[in-house]
Amino acid sequence: MTRLESRDPVVVRPFVEGDNVAQLTHLLHRAYSAHAAEGRSFFASYQSVEDTAYRLGRGECWLALRAGELVGTVTVAAPYEAPERYPAAPGAGSFWQLAVDPSYREVGLGQRLLSLAEERIAELGSSQVVIDTSAEAVDLVGWYRRRGYAPVGFWRWGVTNYESVVLLKELVPGGHRM
Repeated sequence: MTRLESRDPVVVRPFVEGDNVAQLTHLLHRAYSAHAAEGRSFFASYQSVEDTAYRLGRGECWLALRAGELVGTVTVAAPYEAPERYPAAPGAGSFWQLAVDPSYREVGLGQRLLSLAEERIAELGSSQVVIDTSAEAVDLVGWYRRRGYAPVGFWRWGVTNYESVVLLKELVPGGHRM
C-alpha cells in the first residue's frame, strides 16, 4: 500500500497566516534535492526562509497536507509579473515552487497540484500559463510536455546555474484546459 492509499486523505488548502514558512522551505529543499545532486541548482533547493516568504507572497500559495504533514505545495499568480524580455505574453499566469515530498512521488500528487495551478490561473482570468525549468532536467521537461506545455524560448536566472526552457500552455477561462 502506498502512502496515499492509507486512510488519511491529502488535503489541499491555501497557505494562511500562521503556517510555517520554515517547514515549507524544508519541503522545497527536499523536493529539489535530486536536481541539486545532479548539479542543477534550482533556487528552491537552497533558498532561505526569507526567500520562500517573499516568493509565496507574490501569488497564492497552496499546501498539500496529510495528517498534518506538509507533503506538497505550489504558488500561482495571474497575471504573472515577468521580467523584461522574458518570453511570455502580457497577462499570462504562472506558477512556481511546485514541489512534492520525495516519499509522495509517483502517486499523482504532482499532477493534482499542477491541475490546481492551471485551474486557479484560468479562474483568475489568464488564458495562458507560462513556466520555466532547467533545460537539462529532461525528465521534468518531458513531464510538462506530456501535459500540454510547449517550449517558447529560453531564460537565464541569476540564482541558478543553468539555462531554463520556458514552457507555455493555452488555457480556457474557467479552469478548463485545452
